[in-house]
Amino acid sequence: MTGQTSATFHGIGVSAGTAVGPLVVVAAPPTPPADEAPTTDAAQAGVLVRAALEAVATGLEARAAKAEAHARPILEAGAMMARDPGLVTSIDGQLQGGLGLTTAVTAAVEEYCAMFESLGGYMAERVTDLRDVRDRAVARLLGQAEPGIPSLSEPSILAAQDLAPAETATLTAESCLGIITAAGGPTSHTAILAAQLGIPAIVQAVGILEVPAGSIVAMDGGVGEITVDPTAAEVQLLAERKRRREAALAGGTGKGSTKDGYPVALLANIGTAEDARKAAALPVEGVGLFRTEFLFLDRETMPTVEEQTATYIEVFEAFGDRRVVVRTLDAGADKPLKFADLGPEENPALGRRGLRLGMVRTDILDAQLQALAAAYQATKADVRVMAPMVATQAEAVWFADRVRALGLPQVGVMIEVPAAAIRSKGILYHVDFASLGTNDLSQYTMAADRMQGELADLLSPWEPALLDVIALACDGGAEMGKPIGVCGEAGGDPALALVLVGLGVKSLSMAPGKVPAVRTSLAAHSLHTCQQMAAAARAAITGAQAKAAVMAMAAPVLADLL
Repeated sequence: MTGQTSATFHGIGVSAGTAVGPLVVVAAPPTPPADEAPTTDAAQAGVLVRAALEAVATGLEARAAKAEAHARPILEAGAMMARDPGLVTSIDGQLQGGLGLTTAVTAAVEEYCAMFESLGGYMAERVTDLRDVRDRAVARLLGQAEPGIPSLSEPSILAAQDLAPAETATLTAESCLGIITAAGGPTSHTAILAAQLGIPAIVQAVGILEVPAGSIVAMDGGVGEITVDPTAAEVQLLAERKRRREAALAGGTGKGSTKDGYPVALLANIGTAEDARKAAALPVEGVGLFRTEFLFLDRETMPTVEEQTATYIEVFEAFGDRRVVVRTLDAGADKPLKFADLGPEENPALGRRGLRLGMVRTDILDAQLQALAAAYQATKADVRVMAPMVATQAEAVWFADRVRALGLPQVGVMIEVPAAAIRSKGILYHVDFASLGTNDLSQYTMAADRMQGELADLLSPWEPALLDVIALACDGGAEMGKPIGVCGEAGGDPALALVLVGLGVKSLSMAPGKVPAVRTSLAAHSLHTCQQMAAAARAAITGAQAKAAVMAMAAPVLADLL
């Protein structure tokens, strides 16, 4: 700490927690030299590029072999991208046009990134991975060491323009006290992984890269506040904030419920069998969202029924008699599968994704349902199967008939487009439950791409218009006597959870690490208070005003949980 006057600025808090420590700035990756010589022998240049990309892939695989289980799939996915034959072909085209080695790699990758960003969703989120592969390849072609997080000689706070998932996934809370990025968004890989690892994180912190490396920085990942060269009093205040948060979370166990005993199931979001094993060891009431995409993506052929069945059994057995809500394959236009390409579309985010793909490629959906039915028969677990991107009653009927024909006990739908929320009563007539995907529901309600950082204000889950849409969905559920849950990121916000329960949500699913704070928040407020908070939030003009109205009505403990 220095004697300088501290400076405070803000980003978007995406992983709660506080930290104080020296700032380590991740160096910018190498860029193609401005005077790079043009390519005169495209064939020989292609050999060099292939060697560099293969070295990148091999390096990522070597790291994956030594990594923790949660990081392994991310590193392996990066290796697969480095070996993507389409990328190599695109680079060949740039080399044949005369571009220099590293300039050709950069140009080809940017073309791919533009394509991924236009696809939206999962593919847009992989742009960071792709650029990470580019940076590693360019460094090798320039004879430099691959870029990445430097070795941390002491526990530190990391600052970067953005962090590739391959880097974030290898961090530990012991060596990395916090993460601050100038780019990124609330649903970026960095944000999600940081929350899973229990590392405080702030994104969209414009100006963080101008802070000198080695500066002492204090950060609060709950509110997105950063203080450079904090005073002793500011450090003490942050320490007190941390102490209060730990005290508030202490003893928060058991099933979720409001202060007056209204039950709210607190569930985990998972994506792999390893996620399931870790989450099952924690005090959660089951799984509210099992993303099954990991079985399908980055494969040349569809996984067999037997492959899928084995994985589903592993997940179901991990949770015993606790519920497991499975989302069928959410792929298609925005998450293209090599074995199920339906062709180009003008607007993939509004195209044939989720159930819409399943209704065209019934072989893929039916194989998955058969595997789920076999796993259910083998375990007799509390299995609940839901379809993504349902918009109409007819789609709900079509899906429900297929699920029930195989003997699966409960069938539901995702409500992530406004049409399904508006018509929830009719849709729920045909199914047993629904789950709100607040990330997609937000972007479709506000007509704002959730990967567009500049639109972060519109994409706030506190937006009153979004709360109105959620209320419509819950009203339909109440009329039909069918439960509606939330499995989007909104469910893990201790303040917003109160509003969601006040709107009529019966269960909340989130990253497992967020469950204790939400449990404590619910236990401090009655159902009536939650309903009053929901009304006040809906009456607000902006998302910021909605949150402020709720905080003004909240018990003091809520401020310690954020």
